[in-house]
Amino acid sequence: MNRQNALFKYILSRIAITPLMIWIIATMVFALLRIAPGDPVDAILGNRANETARELLRSRLGLDQPLLNQYLSFLNNILHGNLGESLNTQQPVTEIISKALPASLELCFTSLFIALLIGLTIGFSGIAKPEGKTDFIGRFYGISTYALPPFWAAMIMQIVFAVILGWLPIGGRFPASLIEPEGTGFLILDSILSGNWLAFNGAIRHIILPSSTLGILLSGIFSRSLRLNLGKTIQTNYVEAAMSRGLSFRKIVINHALPNALLPVLTIAGLTIASLVGGALLIEVTFSWPGMALGLQEAISQRDYPVVQGIVVTVAALVVLIGIIVDILIAFIDPRIRY
Repeated sequence: MNRQNALFKYILSRIAITPLMIWIIATMVFALLRIAPGDPVDAILGNRANETARELLRSRLGLDQPLLNQYLSFLNNILHGNLGESLNTQQPVTEIISKALPASLELCFTSLFIALLIGLTIGFSGIAKPEGKTDFIGRFYGISTYALPPFWAAMIMQIVFAVILGWLPIGGRFPASLIEPEGTGFLILDSILSGNWLAFNGAIRHIILPSSTLGILLSGIFSRSLRLNLGKTIQTNYVEAAMSRGLSFRKIVINHALPNALLPVLTIAGLTIASLVGGALLIEVTFSWPGMALGLQEAISQRDYPVVQGIVVTVAALVVLIGIIVDILIAFIDPRIRY
């Protein structure tokens, strides 16, 4: 079997298991929400509501149905793209997600860009003189940034750059005095497309602190990964053969070692994007960033089943999709991959 056929079958197999993975995650979310303590009716009406009002609301929400019927209805709605309505605001969950998802993705991509820029620079600079001062500083940086508590780092950034220096806003996504540009939901992109440079400046100023905080915290992962993989790649036979031919160390690293060392970094970057969509909770809460993580935290505290289920299923689908894309990219790039 040639490589093209093997790659095609590999892609089909990865795509084929996607619905199964999403179904398993959706089922787990449905079950966990039902066995968790608390009642969404109490969260909406309070504990002092009379029993008649409680039963009417329970019937309207479908919570009086057998659990199996609720589960089948839940799966049927997902298949038809209907994630239900919020128990508290009666707003369609798809509408809530459509507003929160661009905010999270904008923060994720900006943070990832900063993380890659800092992390790859530090990781690459350390390989020039292994075990030297620069290498030691890079390793210490990678360990220390990875160990920093996100909420602590976020508050320090707020205190220094927003409170003491007053350079940047302390939180939020956009100035309250301006009207958000319409379009894709990505405020920076929409500002550029509409030529609204005042809105662009406001969006940039608000995203700098949360994205820089998250980028610095993530950069240590990339610096350590690149440094470790680049160090191993330099010790391989083909690099030693290139050095024996008289090629410069810099040329060998850039042209031969670095492309192979970047493959694990690509994997980490893809998984980081997926995890940050719903995982940057502490950053979004600290900076009042209206993304998926903040929406999920609020929905959990309010026992808003449809919103929690919709956000988790959406994030799970993104994680699976990005994971498949990364696997396919690596399979195309690395001829050593076998299926």
